[in-house]
Amino acid sequence: MVERINYYMAAFGMIFIIPLMLLTTADVVGRSLFNKPIPGTFELSEFMLAVIILLSAGYTQQVKGHVSVDFLTSRFNRPTQRVFQVITVCLSLLIITIVIWQGFILGIRETEVTDQLRIPKGPFKILLGIGGGLLWLQLIFDLIDSLKELVRRPS
Repeated sequence: MVERINYYMAAFGMIFIIPLMLLTTADVVGRSLFNKPIPGTFELSEFMLAVIILLSAGYTQQVKGHVSVDFLTSRFNRPTQRVFQVITVCLSLLIITIVIWQGFILGIRETEVTDQLRIPKGPFKILLGIGGGLLWLQLIFDLIDSLKELVRRPS
């Protein structure tokens, strides 16, 4: 169920890619050719990127799309690599827990709006907690898988 939710949230986030591209293109054309930028483009782009990135983080973890660097751990034997994998996921869970907590706190307390378009910033900070929560759930599954691999005997 979590994997399906992550998939649909990422798909929802991807809906904003086309409007983001069109808005950016129109702003560049307006700025370059007519010396008339579109007001609020920066604010809208910022919020659309937030939706795209935050709602896709859990799905990216699900498909193992996050960048990983293994130039050090690749030199270790498989059991040691599994231990490092468990440690890494545990540290990731700790960091994401703080992000979720602070995202919700900041989102609830936020009263500011953007300068030009007067868009409230609070919902987007709450979105940080929601996206972080989806990533956290996926990391829990990764931790379970890593622990299973750690205790599994080599065949």
